[in-house]
Amino acid sequence: MSKFGKYDKNESIAYACGVFPAMELLNRRPACIRALLVRPESMRNEGACSLIQRCRQDGIYVEEAPKAIARISGKENCYAVAVFEKFSDVLNADRPHVVLHNIADMGNFGTIVRTCLGFGFDDIALIRPCVDAFDPKAVRASMGALFSVRLAFFDSFEAYAQAYRAHTPYFFRLRNAQDLYDTVPDGLVSLVFGNESSGLPDTLCQTGNGVRIRHSDRIDSLNLSIAVGVGAAYFSRMLGL
Repeated sequence: MSKFGKYDKNESIAYACGVFPAMELLNRRPACIRALLVRPESMRNEGACSLIQRCRQDGIYVEEAPKAIARISGKENCYAVAVFEKFSDVLNADRPHVVLHNIADMGNFGTIVRTCLGFGFDDIALIRPCVDAFDPKAVRASMGALFSVRLAFFDSFEAYAQAYRAHTPYFFRLRNAQDLYDTVPDGLVSLVFGNESSGLPDTLCQTGNGVRIRHSDRIDSLNLSIAVGVGAAYFSRMLGL
């Protein structure tokens, strides 16, 4: 019987549930993989067969563990679960960053990671307290994009800013902000977004370059993942990413 159980945020391991996220993990961060769990019927799935073959070629432990997969994924149609070590990176000091301040929603986080990667933002800073980036729901929401970005954690925005002083932060907020499309960025930038419900704290609403995304008065606000997409798309075009 497999020793792997339900995900525990306090443990050092996490799970990539599904063939595609597991293959992205294998392709992007092979050194992090500790095991591959599969169902007996996985051999009838072309993608799962390829994943199993790759893992065996690379000397990664493969185990038939349908009960463990059911415990971990909670799904009947999950053919594979990759077990991996959690990671934390050093961000690229010569590339633009996205900074997520105290965000809490796993679905938003996964979508944001995919969006950032799509617009050339490969470096993401998470300011604690924050979403558990390695919860299987967050990993699955990213569709494996989590393994292609550099991800770093900080206890405060000040700690992040101290580490990357060459970056100019642009704070997405409603107060003390200019229209996004009037913003002309130059050099290294950090796009800073706040919590889904409360936004950025007051200390970050009174300083630096404020940016506002204009929308009609028929809605009160944009979903965070949409806001990141709009901001990242604009800055990506302006910076030629």
